Amino acid sequence: MTRTNDNFWENVSRYPRYLITFILGTFYAIYTWLKPLAKKPVMLVAIVGFLISGLLFTILTLRAMLGLSAV
Repeated sequence: MTRTNDNFWENVSRYPRYLITFILGTFYAIYTWLKPLAKKPVMLVAIVGFLISGLLFTILTLRAMLGLSAV
Protein backbone atom coordinates (compact mmCIF):
# COMPACT_ATOMS: atom_id res chain seq x y z
CA MET A 1 0.00 0.00 0.00
CA THR A 2 1.04 3.51 -0.57
CA ARG A 3 1.40 6.18 2.05
CA THR A 4 -1.85 7.80 0.87
CA ASN A 5 -3.85 4.60 1.52
CA ASP A 6 -2.33 4.29 4.99
CA ASN A 7 -3.46 7.82 5.82
CA PHE A 8 -6.91 7.08 4.40
CA TRP A 9 -7.48 3.98 6.55
CA GLU A 10 -6.03 5.75 9.59
CA ASN A 11 -8.56 8.55 9.11
CA VAL A 12 -11.43 6.11 8.53
CA SER A 13 -10.57 4.28 11.75
CA ARG A 14 -11.03 7.54 13.70
CA TYR A 15 -14.69 7.98 12.73
CA PRO A 16 -16.20 5.42 15.18
CA ARG A 17 -14.37 7.07 18.07
CA TYR A 18 -15.57 10.49 16.90
CA LEU A 19 -19.16 9.22 16.62
CA ILE A 20 -19.13 7.76 20.14
CA THR A 21 -17.60 10.94 21.55
CA PHE A 22 -20.15 13.10 19.76
CA ILE A 23 -23.12 11.03 20.99
CA LEU A 24 -21.85 10.92 24.59
CA GLY A 25 -21.16 14.66 24.54
CA THR A 26 -24.65 15.39 23.25
CA PHE A 27 -26.28 13.26 25.94
CA TYR A 28 -24.07 14.82 28.62
CA ALA A 29 -24.99 18.34 27.49
CA ILE A 30 -28.70 17.49 27.58
CA TYR A 31 -28.29 15.84 30.99
CA THR A 32 -26.53 18.86 32.50
CA TRP A 33 -29.24 21.12 31.04
CA LEU A 34 -32.10 19.04 32.48
CA LYS A 35 -30.50 18.17 35.84
CA PRO A 36 -31.42 21.47 37.58
CA LEU A 37 -34.96 21.28 36.22
CA ALA A 38 -35.47 17.76 37.59
CA LYS A 39 -35.22 18.95 41.20
CA LYS A 40 -38.86 20.05 41.12
CA PRO A 41 -41.33 17.13 41.08
CA VAL A 42 -43.64 18.83 38.58
CA MET A 43 -40.79 19.42 36.14
CA LEU A 44 -39.55 15.85 36.60
CA VAL A 45 -42.99 14.49 35.69
CA ALA A 46 -43.13 16.84 32.69
CA ILE A 47 -39.67 15.76 31.49
CA VAL A 48 -40.47 12.04 31.85
CA GLY A 49 -43.82 12.55 30.10
CA PHE A 50 -42.12 14.42 27.26
CA LEU A 51 -39.51 11.69 26.82
CA ILE A 52 -42.11 8.90 26.83
CA SER A 53 -44.39 10.74 24.39
CA GLY A 54 -41.45 11.48 22.09
CA LEU A 55 -40.41 7.84 22.12
CA LEU A 56 -43.97 6.66 21.40
CA PHE A 57 -44.31 9.20 18.59
CA THR A 58 -41.09 7.98 17.01
CA ILE A 59 -42.07 4.30 17.32
CA LEU A 60 -45.56 4.83 15.90
CA THR A 61 -44.23 6.98 13.06
CA LEU A 62 -41.62 4.39 12.07
CA ARG A 63 -44.19 1.58 12.21
CA ALA A 64 -46.54 3.54 9.96
CA MET A 65 -43.77 4.50 7.53
CA LEU A 66 -42.36 0.97 7.28
CA GLY A 67 -45.74 -0.76 7.22
CA LEU A 68 -44.90 -2.99 10.16
CA SER A 69 -48.42 -2.91 11.61
CA ALA A 70 -51.86 -1.53 10.82
CA VAL A 71 -52.29 1.93 12.28
